Amino acid sequence: MFQAVIFDMDGVLIDSEPLWHQAEQQILGGLGVDFNQPPLLQSTGLTTASVIAHWYQHQPWPELTPAQVQQRIIDFVASGVASEGNAKTGLPALLEAIAAQQLKIAVATNSPKLLLDTTLQRLNITHYFNARCHIELVKQGKPAPDIYLLAAEKLGVAPQHCLVFEDSSAGVTAAKAAGMTVVAIPAAHEWHHSKFDIADHKIRCFTEFDYQHWLQASAKE
Repeated sequence: MFQAVIFDMDGVLIDSEPLWHQAEQQILGGLGVDFNQPPLLQSTGLTTASVIAHWYQHQPWPELTPAQVQQRIIDFVASGVASEGNAKTGLPALLEAIAAQQLKIAVATNSPKLLLDTTLQRLNITHYFNARCHIELVKQGKPAPDIYLLAAEKLGVAPQHCLVFEDSSAGVTAAKAAGMTVVAIPAAHEWHHSKFDIADHKIRCFTEFDYQHWLQASAKE
């Protein structure tokens, strides 16, 4: 069934979501954005550009352009990842198991190339990935399916033969729209949220994933 496994990055490969939150609070908050004012935004899984565009539209600030604000947020997160980023629990063992089954591996992220490269280098896992797809390679980020379709194309694998790991509703929506099988890894406070019901499977962390069953079964087919 499966010929490839595709990983989201933020919140899946690495626990970087707190860094994104800190960056938005510090940089956008410093520009006067009040995150408690409507329309509120659940930013997890969205592109940085779309988050900034949302707040700029409803609470515009002077001087800095949205592009300049975006770069400051990206630099903040990249610095944090480079200095203190850690792989999600169970990730190294899962990557090794997938590689042992000779399945192709890709990463598909709404983050830019700088953050993708920084993350893979920090975790020392670049060598596992046959394809690396970032937001700068597609016209639309998640929840559009573009980046997952691109990953499948780069791997040379049909979407229906791809297994995806995602932590956000936007990412799950994107992967399902691409016709892929999705394992959701929601944050603890979102575990029971209905927005993850469209996922094919749900786990709390990689150590809960029965990779021997899933990957060996796919190798037999």
